[in-house]
Amino acid sequence: MFRDITPAPPDAILGLTEAWKNDPNPSKINLGAGVFKDAKGRTPILESVKDAEAHILSTASTKSYMPIAGAPEYRRLVQEMILGADHPILAANRAQTAHTPGGTAALRVGADFLKKFASNAAVWVSSPTWANHKGVFQAAGFAVKEYPYYDPVSKGLALDKMLAALDSVPAGDIVLLHACCHNPTGVDLTAGQWAEVATLAARRGWMPFLDFAYQGYGDGLQEDRAGLLALASACPELLVASSFSKNFGLYQDRTGALTLIAADAAQAAAAFSHVEIAVRVNYSNPPAHGGLIVSTILSDPARRAKWEGELTAMREHIARTRRTFVDALAHHGVPGDFEFIARQKGMFSFSGLTDPQVRYLREKKSIYIVGGGRINVAGITPGNLEYLCCSIREALEASSG
Repeated sequence: MFRDITPAPPDAILGLTEAWKNDPNPSKINLGAGVFKDAKGRTPILESVKDAEAHILSTASTKSYMPIAGAPEYRRLVQEMILGADHPILAANRAQTAHTPGGTAALRVGADFLKKFASNAAVWVSSPTWANHKGVFQAAGFAVKEYPYYDPVSKGLALDKMLAALDSVPAGDIVLLHACCHNPTGVDLTAGQWAEVATLAARRGWMPFLDFAYQGYGDGLQEDRAGLLALASACPELLVASSFSKNFGLYQDRTGALTLIAADAAQAAAAFSHVEIAVRVNYSNPPAHGGLIVSTILSDPARRAKWEGELTAMREHIARTRRTFVDALAHHGVPGDFEFIARQKGMFSFSGLTDPQVRYLREKKSIYIVGGGRINVAGITPGNLEYLCCSIREALEASSG
């Protein structure tokens, strides 16, 4: 069976990290994978996380299986974080949540659930979108289509084209939306634009599926809920895939959640029973450690305050890095207006670099950037900034000559 199998192509993002690791150039830079790095280029463990882990270690009494959907406290805390503790959806028991191994598993469990009841639906994703989105939904058996999102001329949102496309999505189809810190562009909707999208969703009757991987990395924990709250107010049903990889730094612990919202408590419970079946056949039940960290922090006011301070510091560090990068590009004579990078939100930026320029940077300068020019801004440090800017200038000059 295996004799004639040819190797699969490397992952568009994780494959870059492997190539970077194997590169002997001491000046190499990895701007591909989406991990936070501090000013020294490290991906630190948050102090609030260390404190929670110490508490868990000293009080743990079992390694028994978790429930299929995860611990009830974790599920409650996730709902309160993404919606707000006093949201009427929670009081009405219209939300049900499953603890998943990261945001990717939440997307896949949600896709498997939807395929069971909307087998002929298509899934619509933004153009562009995270490299793994199409693969996840195609693996679940969905046809994947695109709606316009990014305007390469203005380096901003193609709002009119986006709204026109969403206004033509058939009822019953599924529309995947980035709740904040759009990956890969860093271009987000305003609260008013979210209201327009929510109105369209309610009128057209398509199902919103939000990827909420970066809560707290855009404008703040509460501010980043704007899109979800608008859709939850307008639409009786939606799904939310959330992740704690970025805002808690739990990359290797793979901690996330799938939240289902229905028109009433009975419908939510009935639908969620099928989500649990999807969990059972995928991974049976979630790993405990990351969820225990999140629960330990969010349930204790002092620990939560410490974590929120660390999250604020990470968000502000990325915003400062954007500003510093834009200023440094100008200082080093890189042609063009890069001010749009400072306006974008979250870890990622559509840099405007073309694929030939990206190849030049990788092959000639050992700077690893995802095809299409997406860069992880958090990978820029004081130690690599000058080399990066000078290399970008060389790449632009080489492509223009």
